[in-house]
Amino acid sequence: MLALEELTLICPGGQAEDRCRRVLRRALEGQAVRVTDGLDGPLHGRRLLFAVSLDETGVNHAFCDLLAWLRTHPGCLSGSTAGILVDGVGDLYTKATARDLALAVCGAECLLVGRPLVEATGDLRNFTVQARNAGCSLDEAYVLAASDLARRVRAFTPPRQQRPKIAVLHASSHRTSNTWALWSRVREYLADCCDIREIGLRNGTLEDCAGCPYTMCLHFGEKDGCFYGGVMVQEVYPAVRDADCVLLLCPNYNDALSANLTACINRLTALYRTTSFTEKAVYAIVVSGYSGGDIVARQVISALSMNKGFYLPPRCCLLETANDAGSAMRLPGIEDRLRDFGLRIRRQLCEE
Repeated sequence: MLALEELTLICPGGQAEDRCRRVLRRALEGQAVRVTDGLDGPLHGRRLLFAVSLDETGVNHAFCDLLAWLRTHPGCLSGSTAGILVDGVGDLYTKATARDLALAVCGAECLLVGRPLVEATGDLRNFTVQARNAGCSLDEAYVLAASDLARRVRAFTPPRQQRPKIAVLHASSHRTSNTWALWSRVREYLADCCDIREIGLRNGTLEDCAGCPYTMCLHFGEKDGCFYGGVMVQEVYPAVRDADCVLLLCPNYNDALSANLTACINRLTALYRTTSFTEKAVYAIVVSGYSGGDIVARQVISALSMNKGFYLPPRCCLLETANDAGSAMRLPGIEDRLRDFGLRIRRQLCEE
């Protein structure tokens, strides 16, 4: 129970009396909070809130030290649950900072709650909708968002099922894809305890989102549909709605998600209008021909967790580098990494 009662607030650089600290003081008033300006040892089984202030250049040197610590100490946050708050001077760098931190936190074996980011740009205009909905000022909307994130970090427990459902989304060729080959091996560790639904998005079957007005998107979402129909409505929406976990197969295309996977994520907006994803996990297998797997992993984290609300289990992304068809399965140590990834998903989702 202690982990649920006390929040550890990690503020790299101290942030003596900046806006971020003032907002957190109001948002966490009356709560049991331990404050530290960095990590000098592991924090296992804790409830964590990372709060990062950036200067006009988007830099916080103490934050860079924190990233280095997380990246070089795998497992240092094992069993912990976290959220992230980033406060910036301008309109830039806040989301990039949050994505870097989220990937490092997950790599340190920490879980991030769904919608793990409170982002405050310089003039707080990004809180306009929240302020209007709550009938309050931009500053007050910021405080409310920080308070809500802290509450969710302290309360969240990932659900486990006797036989969880996994929706696998891909646009890969079964014959030549390294990404598909890795997934096929991971699937062997899950098939006996999970219901797995694989949905292919190849061959021009998927139209991208054209940005319908909010009311139109909501109207179709309430009817479990989308204006553009197709494979999204027929297969993806039902699978994601029923799933306990969504797993993306992500070959690296020019340091980006493939066009069809990007379109699929964009089109999830109609379903997101009416369905909460906060108790659904997201995993990804990312294969790059040369480098850049971390860039694609950050895109998955940003699009599906920060924007769509899926929670991020510890070490949710498997990142590999392989070029020629079939070469992924010949990588040194690959069998051990695939077994670890499959069993980790199993432990996270299953009541066993």
